[in-house]
Amino acid sequence: MHHRPVPDWYLDAKFGIFVHWGPYSVPAWAVPTGELGAVDPGLFMRSSPYAEWYANTVRIDGSPAAEHHRAVYGDLPYPRFLDAWRAERFEAADWARLFRAAGARYAVLTTKHHDGACLWDAPGTPEYNTARRGPRRDLVAEVAGAVRAEGLLFGAYYSGGLDWHVRDLPPLTHPDQLGAVGRPRDAGYARYAQAHVENLIARYRPDVLWNDIDWPDAGKDELPALFDRYYREVPEGVVNDRWGVEHCDFRTSEYQSGRANETTDRPWEHCRGIGLSFGYNAQEEARHGLTGVTAVRLLLDVVGRGGNLLLNVGPRADGTIPDLQRTTLEQLGRWLTANGEAVFGTRPVPAAGPLPAGCLGLVERDGARYAYLDGPAVVPLSPGDVAAGPGPSVTTVHDDAPVPARWTGRGLSIDAPRGVYPQAVRIHP
Repeated sequence: MHHRPVPDWYLDAKFGIFVHWGPYSVPAWAVPTGELGAVDPGLFMRSSPYAEWYANTVRIDGSPAAEHHRAVYGDLPYPRFLDAWRAERFEAADWARLFRAAGARYAVLTTKHHDGACLWDAPGTPEYNTARRGPRRDLVAEVAGAVRAEGLLFGAYYSGGLDWHVRDLPPLTHPDQLGAVGRPRDAGYARYAQAHVENLIARYRPDVLWNDIDWPDAGKDELPALFDRYYREVPEGVVNDRWGVEHCDFRTSEYQSGRANETTDRPWEHCRGIGLSFGYNAQEEARHGLTGVTAVRLLLDVVGRGGNLLLNVGPRADGTIPDLQRTTLEQLGRWLTANGEAVFGTRPVPAAGPLPAGCLGLVERDGARYAYLDGPAVVPLSPGDVAAGPGPSVTTVHDDAPVPARWTGRGLSIDAPRGVYPQAVRIHP
């Protein structure tokens, strides 16, 4: 369909921030069941840990969300949450400063999730967008402007595959329904969704165009022209793989689902929340989320295998980012400030087999090799992999301290110090 090299900025970026914010941030309720792909699919849908799926889960008879909604809100229709969403403490510049301090190179905002609420004055939505109701603000413009002012690139997420506001379909109780009766596939909805995406491109020129679930079948023949239009407007732009067609610039995985897409032969991106939900879930506790240490380990695992990490924050309805999420980003950012040389712009070093215990990744950039280590480990390199010299020269990235190392029959043995966080070491050419 389209054949083009993936822009270097995306391959070099390694880390982006995902933001899920919408009317679902008002109830902010889900059961912290577990990770997608690690929980029985039927249970996952009925007791979904995704707070942003609240509009679906509350329609499943007897579900925990339905019982919660009845007890707290009675028969309040979901669209009324748009009116209750005020964003009264939202400061886009504060978000953008946090994202930059965390080390992110791009940020992707949900411009419309499956509930159909648009975060800008989208065509055909006079009664259901944040410019006309609730916050009464163009939230897409505010976020795009703020993150770009901090030097980050901006991406737009759009749910083309589902819209529970525009099409009255039964609630989804199993993921298998997404391929058949569970999503709108008609020509009318296809025109509606295409007009939205064309408007996003024209107004905001997103550097990442991130569709979700699928694209209405009746409009898939129009996707080549849509992609062409996008690339003309944003020559360095990239699109993901969730359109239901062959073309994409990068593949995606989500929590434990889609891990087969994490291969070194094509660009890929792993997305997940800091907790178990993308949208803010007030039921989550610290034990449900990533700490700074586990976030660093996840990032290094992804980068070491050639991917990008898109780590999600779910702001509260008032626009503030919860302390648990903010703390994780701040800790991750401090590690990247000291060790980013070993992360950004790197490519994985091909390995003959699984990396040995204690080695989280082996990457290279500009002729230098970097290893991510939990402590002493044998890195699968040979003297021929680095320039000849009197002996191997290894230093820590964060402070250039020498690290004892020697060649062995199994590779380069590095006596990296143990610490709370993994160590990034530089193997000098």
